[in-house]
Amino acid sequence: MKVKFLLLTALLGSSSLYAQKSACLTYDCAQMEVIKAHLVEGDTTLAPAWQALQKKADEALTHQPYSVTQKKLLPASGDKHDYYSFGPYWWPNPETKDALPYVRKDGQINPSSKTDDTDSKRMVQFSDDVRVLALAAFYRADKRYAQKAEVMLNTWFVNQQTRMNPNLNYAQAIPGRVNGRGIGIIDTRVLIDVADSIALLHYAGFLSDEQVQGYKHWYSAYTSWLLTSPNGQEEANWYNNHGAWYDTQVTAFSLFSGNKKQADQQIEVFKHRHLISQINSNGELSAELERTRSFHYSNFALAAYARMGRYGEQTGNDVWNFQLDSRTTKSAFAFISSQVGKPASEWQYPELKYTPEEAIGPMLAAARAYKDATFVQSVDILRKVDAKNINLLTPGSALVR
Repeated sequence: MKVKFLLLTALLGSSSLYAQKSACLTYDCAQMEVIKAHLVEGDTTLAPAWQALQKKADEALTHQPYSVTQKKLLPASGDKHDYYSFGPYWWPNPETKDALPYVRKDGQINPSSKTDDTDSKRMVQFSDDVRVLALAAFYRADKRYAQKAEVMLNTWFVNQQTRMNPNLNYAQAIPGRVNGRGIGIIDTRVLIDVADSIALLHYAGFLSDEQVQGYKHWYSAYTSWLLTSPNGQEEANWYNNHGAWYDTQVTAFSLFSGNKKQADQQIEVFKHRHLISQINSNGELSAELERTRSFHYSNFALAAYARMGRYGEQTGNDVWNFQLDSRTTKSAFAFISSQVGKPASEWQYPELKYTPEEAIGPMLAAARAYKDATFVQSVDILRKVDAKNINLLTPGSALVR
């Protein structure tokens, strides 16, 4: 009974004791306070997830701060402060002597796109470390984790010698084809998690208003670039998860930097331009089901939808219950829920690497939003598959890598 009580409390309810506190950004901090109280009381339900997170946070304490200036290669600008990455699914051309131009192999990641030569791997590591440090600082009330996170944040965003320029002009370049693409903007989805970490550390009293304002300034500048640059406009027009994640970034970064009006406007764009156009009457995300990793990308898109649902809660613009004709937000989550607990053989679409636990973030989000027994059951099934999953400690935010 205690296991079920903890899950239902954390997923579906908020403690009235904290109802007047800040809602943070994507995280539901009121529900996190409930989880924290249970952890303090010694409840073992979430012990595997907490122990896994604490181990990663302890490892992060030993890591050096990350900076875009550490890369070995330079973008076309020649400025080491500009973020630079290669397209992950592009490979050397086997039919040419110089291997150019690169050719695409969908779903197959070129290992060279994930080295320290460029910034893609580094930014993910930065986001991962800041995330676990902030969560450990909050759940353990330990300033060591917060202080380490602050050093990393200052290095990435503020220090003039190491900071990243607020643009993605040179993201996901393709050797022999283009110096950078709008599609590369999906790389900075991980900076939503960083903004969540900043908000959480501020909420918990580890960061001052002045410190947070410096980070908000960077995010505001980057949001302006997203909205006005050719690359930003290109990414905004994508019909699949790329368009949804573009909307999610603009909305999250606008809220974080204090522009609620802009966030609400982007939610409206998302609802009518991307959300409903991507969901069919069966709840399927057609553009994702065409991919070679259809289950992964369906959940990846739902992670964006879940975050937009959370931001709609904060602006009073309901995403969770939005519908048009026979297409609804809920049906997309229900479609994945119907697969939970079934073998890979019952997933009728292409999938190179079927990983059932990828659905845990979206299912947690759906359970929290809809308070539906079907989603709660899906969470319980997936929790038994992956009891260490970090999503169990971050209500409000769905993480699918």
